[in-house]
Amino acid sequence: MPTLFPHLHDAPAKPALRFGDRVIGYGRLAGLAGALALRIGDAGRVAVWATSSPYTCVGVLAALLAGVPVVPVNPRIGTRELAHIVSDSTPDLVLAAPGDDLPDALAALPRVDVDLEAGDSGDGAGPPAGAFPEPAGNSPAFVVYTSGTTGPPKGVVLPRSAVAGTLDDLADAWQWTGDDVLVHALPLFHVHGLILGVLGPLRHGGTLRHLGRFSPEGVAGALEEGGTMVFGVPTMYHRLAEVLDAGGPDGDRLAAALRGARLLVSGSAALPLHDHERITAATGQRVVERYGMTETLMITSVRADGERRPGTVGVPLRSVDVRLVDEDGSRIEESDGETVGEVQVRGPNLFIEYLGRPDATADAFAGGWFRTGDMATRDADGFYRIVGRRATDLIKSGGYRIGAGEIENCLLGHPEVAEAAVVGEPDPDLGERIVAWVVPAGGQEPPAAEELADLVARQLAPHKRPRVVRFTDALPRNDMGKVVKRALTHG
Repeated sequence: MPTLFPHLHDAPAKPALRFGDRVIGYGRLAGLAGALALRIGDAGRVAVWATSSPYTCVGVLAALLAGVPVVPVNPRIGTRELAHIVSDSTPDLVLAAPGDDLPDALAALPRVDVDLEAGDSGDGAGPPAGAFPEPAGNSPAFVVYTSGTTGPPKGVVLPRSAVAGTLDDLADAWQWTGDDVLVHALPLFHVHGLILGVLGPLRHGGTLRHLGRFSPEGVAGALEEGGTMVFGVPTMYHRLAEVLDAGGPDGDRLAAALRGARLLVSGSAALPLHDHERITAATGQRVVERYGMTETLMITSVRADGERRPGTVGVPLRSVDVRLVDEDGSRIEESDGETVGEVQVRGPNLFIEYLGRPDATADAFAGGWFRTGDMATRDADGFYRIVGRRATDLIKSGGYRIGAGEIENCLLGHPEVAEAAVVGEPDPDLGERIVAWVVPAGGQEPPAAEELADLVARQLAPHKRPRVVRFTDALPRNDMGKVVKRALTHG
């Protein structure tokens, strides 16, 4: 297949990466990564201690140039999960920044430090373009571990062709080019921050401006200095909306900066409708949502050149086939925006296998279609709306199949609700009753439970009314900001 990074040697002086005050041009990046690739080319797999730093970017690029699969490791990972990942993926060595203190499971591996000071005299010290033959497209590029919500994390083996294809599909959907400067503060150990957020700019010949730590002030500053695109998760956009709502000099500055962006993209979870509306009201911008998962990379997106419908994740990307199926596995033909089915996917964007888990790999497919476990509706124009996970967000109550996501969005429209999560709990009469967990807006008394239940019944339907409303100070979340619903238990 063609090289993963066709623009790596096009413009040596052009900025490729910026972290704080450190700027690495394409020439220097190619040299640093190329020199490191020569050192690690014999490895079967490498672990990368994936801090939010240029060391991670150079290390991952070096491994991909050398054709060595990368196992990104979350620096906040627990010891038990790390031990499983290391024993399961069996990396030959670990790449880290000089001085990084590695936990025992990684410290036991041969270590290669990523050197950002080599070749200070010019554009780098590595081999020239064409020095590394491109591996076959079906060669593994990454082994990314799932969150392990239903057992030990599984290693998702992603091929090089899927990485290239999903980034090219996004270039088509978002009109993403080498002129773009991507701004984000996402962690670099998963698909969103690393594959889309680092490899995307590098594949298209653009620039990554990584903020290190997210802040509305940092986003505003980066956009003022030439940023054109922003990637974020809903928690980040919620914080932007809060600053915009507060007004004053900070809110005015942020609004002006966001108005100048070409594209604002939210992913990894649904962005509440209330935050969509607040950002649009203050800036005129409509945030674009997309949908994907580790095993599939990107599946759908709202297009930059199409209608931007808040609350939807858009239409299938150009190389991806998507269908909805009912509980019996039959294809759902209705496109009424109401019928809920499981999302199934096929296309060149799919993973190869769960590492060392042939049974789990086989179970994940139905006749060549990957079973995502996500539930969605599809409207007449082909726009998909994700309503939740089959295991945690599909509530079967009184004979109805109800998606938790639409109830959560409705609750978030109440001015006294800061956060909401909806789950189903066993009920002897209904099968499952709808239970809403609500975080009141800061400094306010919680609204009456009946008031919130009536809001849902009025705006959605009576059978979607929460039977129980519980108030809490905070919702349990993982590193990506997703609510961990299995931790929401009464008492």
